[in-house]
Amino acid sequence: MTVAPLVADGVVLTGISGAEFGIRGFIDGWDPATGKHLWRTNTIPSPDEPGGDTWKGDTWKLGGGSTWITGSYDPELNTVYWGIGNPGPFNAAVRPGDNLYTCSVLALEPKTGKMKWHYQFSPNNPFDYDSVAEMVLADLNVEGKPTKVLMDANRNGFFYVLDRTNGKLLAANPYVKVNWATGIDMKTGRPIETDVTKDAREGKKVVVFPSLLGGKNWEPMSFNPQTGLAYANTLAFGGHYKTEPAEYKAGEWYLGMDLTDLWEWGDGPRGHLKAIDPMSGKTKWEVPSDIPRFSGVLSTAGGVVFSGQLTGEFEAFDADSGKKLWQFQTGSGIEGQPVTWQQDGVQYVAVASGYGGVYSIFSGDERLAKVPAGGSLWVFAVNPR
Repeated sequence: MTVAPLVADGVVLTGISGAEFGIRGFIDGWDPATGKHLWRTNTIPSPDEPGGDTWKGDTWKLGGGSTWITGSYDPELNTVYWGIGNPGPFNAAVRPGDNLYTCSVLALEPKTGKMKWHYQFSPNNPFDYDSVAEMVLADLNVEGKPTKVLMDANRNGFFYVLDRTNGKLLAANPYVKVNWATGIDMKTGRPIETDVTKDAREGKKVVVFPSLLGGKNWEPMSFNPQTGLAYANTLAFGGHYKTEPAEYKAGEWYLGMDLTDLWEWGDGPRGHLKAIDPMSGKTKWEVPSDIPRFSGVLSTAGGVVFSGQLTGEFEAFDADSGKKLWQFQTGSGIEGQPVTWQQDGVQYVAVASGYGGVYSIFSGDERLAKVPAGGSLWVFAVNPR
């Protein structure tokens, strides 16, 4: 497990990692007092479960669908919202069908694990667009009506807004460059796929935007109800995708994909800190970075947005304009999540510094070669304006 437990309605919920290893994913519920196992909701249904007909033959047994980032809980609706990972293998030809509930969000009853509704962002996805990243719960004005929404800046490059009471799609717009689909059908909720995706499924080599790391990766975004904007570290490069035969071996990667030439870097910055309008997906402002930021983002009621660089800088920006207000060199790469609290009348912001993560491992970016390993916690007092 790489997931933090979530406590909801007196139940401890946990997930599982490993979608690249031919697992069958699940979410578990536990009694916090005794450790008793209360329930398990499989993210890959068997043939006799709802959604089981979206898998052919025995492919469901190795279907992936990990749950490696903690979900969100709405106590008023008593509902947990948990994102589901990619299907296995990446070679989609091996597993025809929509492959529920991969690349989805599940709305669950915490006492029982019963599914209230689901929404699938990327059916039969070839490109590792897992949907485990944070599900942000907020109230938005939608067509003049206050609405309880769930927001997700999906790895597939579209920014989704759902009615979290029933799973209805309210908005879905690109927030980065996307070429695997032209848009999302608002009636069906399904992506309108391009020839890039068709060719990928047929085994042809394609250049796809976003890359396998997504329009945004694991790093959490932040929503500020005062500005009405979501702040996210986004990625600005594509990837090369070519299938290979997929053979399952226990304990080894089960991918069915050529890993020798992964990236389509292009020119210019590889990432941006963006202020995004949730309903339109449009960017109000952006701050580029030659090496993409992979830290979480924090926005405060004081109108400040905090983020960090893989090269070690902890940064603060104006929430309305994107103007940089301050930075501090922490001595190693920042890939963690800034947090804030108030104590004895003073506001503090803290962030962990320690180089690592998926971009650091797989990008081959030589500019990061001299970043020290690190492993420290930095805490700052926020001076009032």
